[in-house]
Amino acid sequence: MTKDMTSGNPLKLIFLFSIPVLLGNLFQQFYNMVDAIIVGRFLGEDALAAVGSTGSIVFLVLGFAMGIAQGFGVMISHAFGAKDEKRLKHYVAVSLILGLIISVVITAITLSCSRMLLLFMKTPENILSMANSYIVIIYSGLLATMFFNISSSILRGVGDSKTPLYFLIVSSVLNVALDLFFIVSLHMGPAGAALATVIAQTVAAALCFLYMFKKFDILKIQKEDFYLDLKSCRELLSIGVPMAVNYSVTAVGVMILQSAVNVFGSSVVAAYTAASKVEQLSSQPMITLGTTIATYCGQNLGAGKYRRIFDGMRKGAMIALGTALFAALVSVLLGDFIVRWFLSAPTDAVMAYTRQYLTTISCFYVPLVMVYFYRNALQGLDLGFMPMISGLFEMVCRIGVVMLLLKPAGFWSVCFASPTAWLGAGVPLLITYLLWKGKIKKSLPAE
Repeated sequence: MTKDMTSGNPLKLIFLFSIPVLLGNLFQQFYNMVDAIIVGRFLGEDALAAVGSTGSIVFLVLGFAMGIAQGFGVMISHAFGAKDEKRLKHYVAVSLILGLIISVVITAITLSCSRMLLLFMKTPENILSMANSYIVIIYSGLLATMFFNISSSILRGVGDSKTPLYFLIVSSVLNVALDLFFIVSLHMGPAGAALATVIAQTVAAALCFLYMFKKFDILKIQKEDFYLDLKSCRELLSIGVPMAVNYSVTAVGVMILQSAVNVFGSSVVAAYTAASKVEQLSSQPMITLGTTIATYCGQNLGAGKYRRIFDGMRKGAMIALGTALFAALVSVLLGDFIVRWFLSAPTDAVMAYTRQYLTTISCFYVPLVMVYFYRNALQGLDLGFMPMISGLFEMVCRIGVVMLLLKPAGFWSVCFASPTAWLGAGVPLLITYLLWKGKIKKSLPAE
């Protein structure tokens, strides 16, 4: 069930590995989308705005968990590519210990300051209470989110992109059922949507670990694998922390952007929330390609196959351009249709704002796919510093546009903030990869 990406046709391997990852990412998006659809249709515009207003501060924390987990998966892919089973099992064990410690610490911190974050972001008073009840429950389920992402990253590190998908399907169906039960039957409001998400994520994490340890001999860790040593912790955290910080720094920029949106009132917040869901859905192929190329580069780096990395990156870049075009078409042609999933009777003003936002960002999807592709590739190549710095560039660009253009340009500043950030982050990532490639090529013997 594992997939060795150090041999075979790179284009075929990348494409086939990506399909289950894409479906998995879509189902993971399905969690939040179903929450928003059911909340918007059954509870109304204000409730949708309440859930949407928490998006950036949820991403601030959950993105950190995702980054840590993905970093651990990169190191596991290195050990798998090097055929070092003993080191691989130890990495798995240490990943679980570190994941538990980090989850407990972050949960304690975030639960104590959730309302403060919402106030900092200028969340409208009429939706503040609903937003806080939603985010407190989401933060309480961080441990389940962390461990599901760790289990998924471990499996992808050894080349299995299918197993996480199967359990995401199960949990997504459960999430829908629980959403309807908590919101429609028990009238729990947005808090019911959050509780449904946490329960479904817990089930997915538990099933993934049970299956993984039962079916994968290479991952059957023993008591002797569980020990903390400085070398392994440093190696795992040296990749995981920069990836986590990158997600969180990006989230800070998104938080500032969300605060700018909140100034316009709950109707604009609802419009931005719905448009953001379209953006998230259409960009999933880009995120998928990034996850795939990190595993590909990680395994081949572990095997010392540099020319194979160059070949895969060249072919992957062609796929990246195709995903950018696909995402733009989805946003422009299907945007109105998808927005109506979340609001049963959107006003003309709400639809105008969503069209303005989606049309603008769709023109800049090439730099966005550049960010996902090269950032993940560099992380797979154990070059985590520049991806972290690019996250700072992204944050500074996003905040700069909002601060400079919010008053004179209004909602247009929101529309151009993310495209500017993608350009600011993508260019240095591309340059870093090209410099690394040139350096490695000089050190290789002539073919």
